[in-house]
Amino acid sequence: MVIGDNSVIANDCVIGEPRADYYTSDSHKNEPTIIGKNALIRSHTIIYEDVLTGDHFQTGHRVTIREKSVIGSNCGIGTNCDLQGYLTIGNHCHFHSDVHVCQFSSIGDFVFIYPSVVLANDKHPPTTNVKGPSIGNYTQIGIQSSIIGDVSIGENCFIGAATVITKSYANFSFIVGSPAIRKGDVRKLLNEDGEPLYPWKNRFSRGMPWHS
Repeated sequence: MVIGDNSVIANDCVIGEPRADYYTSDSHKNEPTIIGKNALIRSHTIIYEDVLTGDHFQTGHRVTIREKSVIGSNCGIGTNCDLQGYLTIGNHCHFHSDVHVCQFSSIGDFVFIYPSVVLANDKHPPTTNVKGPSIGNYTQIGIQSSIIGDVSIGENCFIGAATVITKSYANFSFIVGSPAIRKGDVRKLLNEDGEPLYPWKNRFSRGMPWHS
């Protein structure tokens, strides 16, 4: 286990929790967990062995991060999130509370996931042939949405609240509904003053590297 400089680990956390075979096999070899510099790990978080995070990583309370998770720099994982391992998350990603991310998910940079979103890897459970979703850079996923199976969501997409996705969508898609439909190009979405809402990086800078 390696904890980066200037990191804070709050009370009742477990860093480096072994996989299940630790309890059943004498041959288990514990793999190191590496937490980057300036981390803030809040109370009752459990991070398993063989996890790597970048610098400035934060969790809320009662977060679980399973083995073989690779998480970039400047990421925040909110309270009660469950990351099931064997997944990758890019830089500057932020997950709100109660987000479930399945095994074999791939999430790009600057992806925001809002409360009670589920990423699932099995369209027809149960099966042993599971493959997780892929989410492109800058995509926003609205509250209580579900993304299921081996689907690819492009860059700069906006997924509306309570959307259920079971197929892939291209860059700049505006996706809503259950089942999901593509409503158009996000670059055509305007605010009350007629100004473009997307790409969102052109109007939002708080905590972002382009903040001036």
